[in-house]
Amino acid sequence: MKKVILITGGAGFIGSHVVRRFVNKYPDYLIVNADKLTYAGNLENLSDVDKKDNYFFEKIDIVDKQSVLNLFRKYNFDGVIHLAAESHVDRSITGPDEFVYTNIVGTVNLLSAALESWKNNFEGKLFYHISTDEVFGSLGKEGFFTETTSYDPKSPYSASKASSDHLVRAFNHTFGIPALISNCSNNYGPNQFPEKLIPLAINNIKNNKPIPVYGKGENIRDWLYVEDHASAIDTIFHRGKSGETYNIGGNNEWKNIDLIKLLCSIMDNRLNRPDGESEKLITYVKDRPGHDLRYAIDSSKLQNEFGWSPIPDFAEGLGKTVDWYLTNTIWLESILSGDYSKYYDLMYSGR
Repeated sequence: MKKVILITGGAGFIGSHVVRRFVNKYPDYLIVNADKLTYAGNLENLSDVDKKDNYFFEKIDIVDKQSVLNLFRKYNFDGVIHLAAESHVDRSITGPDEFVYTNIVGTVNLLSAALESWKNNFEGKLFYHISTDEVFGSLGKEGFFTETTSYDPKSPYSASKASSDHLVRAFNHTFGIPALISNCSNNYGPNQFPEKLIPLAINNIKNNKPIPVYGKGENIRDWLYVEDHASAIDTIFHRGKSGETYNIGGNNEWKNIDLIKLLCSIMDNRLNRPDGESEKLITYVKDRPGHDLRYAIDSSKLQNEFGWSPIPDFAEGLGKTVDWYLTNTIWLESILSGDYSKYYDLMYSGR
């Protein structure tokens, strides 16, 4: 194999799209997907590639330092694309400990293992850490996050990701380990766990259940289609420079309430409901503690240096997302029932 690449968190939402892209696009790469398979990790996301010759799955917890060391010794990785993370802000508010362990300790364990494995020769090696725009804090009504924006995390989740970003830079500066970081905006698309806003709303609209909207729905997010994010990760991994940071945005700023109304309109069309019918399901709920007002990414560095660009029309990406969830009802039902967790035992028991 030309390269042996470790992708952590590859059974998750974003990770599964990255794994699929690399397995299919680079048949001369060996792709190792390492995932703990927590509630958001679902190997059914990769059922179309799990029998490919250049794909292997390893069930490990990156918080277990020895397991991470053993994994590096087993495969002798050329590169790491680190996506494994606890990522849901609400969960970080009710239980921050898991975020500290996975996002901080887990990242240090991976960096330490990479350093041990590569210490005699950094040539051709790369540690690529995927982060979030939430490390920058909250914006007012104007301005954008750039690669030089000061960090100002506001939630336990974003604080843990900010810590991991700093540690990646510290290992790069102190030990010389080739490393880079990208910070992305809110992702949406197929295979997203239905605790997140868009798949939650799609499922609730389909089943005529209330659509919960925090506060007055005034919070603004920049939405990035997950396959665009995967293509950006591919580009950065192969063309990015060690020590650099790259922002990845969708150029799609939407107030939460406007996004939900657009989604309601698309769902009314797909479900042959009268226009405006699904909007009646919108239910305003108590705002989340410390809810950041606005995130917006300036990804001009990535676009100018490498020619990358996201899908231009949010309605197009949202429509593709809706169609996927309405078509893949068995996948969604498996998630909601918890049966998706049985896939690992079915496919990997006895291996």
